[in-house]
Amino acid sequence: MKANITWNGKVAFSGDTPSGHKIKIDGAEQIGGQNDGARPMELLLHSLAGCTGINVINILQKMRLEPTSFQLEADGERDETPPKKFTSINLHFELEGDLPEDKVIRAIKLTNEKYCSVAHSLSTPITSTYSINGVLGEEKLKH
Repeated sequence: MKANITWNGKVAFSGDTPSGHKIKIDGAEQIGGQNDGARPMELLLHSLAGCTGINVINILQKMRLEPTSFQLEADGERDETPPKKFTSINLHFELEGDLPEDKVIRAIKLTNEKYCSVAHSLSTPITSTYSINGVLGEEKLKH
């Protein structure tokens, strides 16, 4: 899977996802953004919520359970100093329907412990390579 984004001036970027959807990303106004897209950390939190929600629904459906309503709130606390990473994330699930509590707990646990690829990716090592004017740099940078 690849993500390609294009700089649109100031601190704005746009991209097309491999599934064909357009994404607009922009920084906060304090750093030169113009509120022309989602903030990267907002997207990260929404990615976690989306991945978690998809998996919980999928597991419940495999249990032959169908919620009548499902909301997921992801509440992320961030550090005050750069890089201002998330220091904690709480996921709150609100479900309606004929749903046994033990089955809902099982679906949430399976999602958190085994199936949510976004949650498990948050601790993955990241490396960077670079090119300048078409020339590949020699140093590999680790985060």
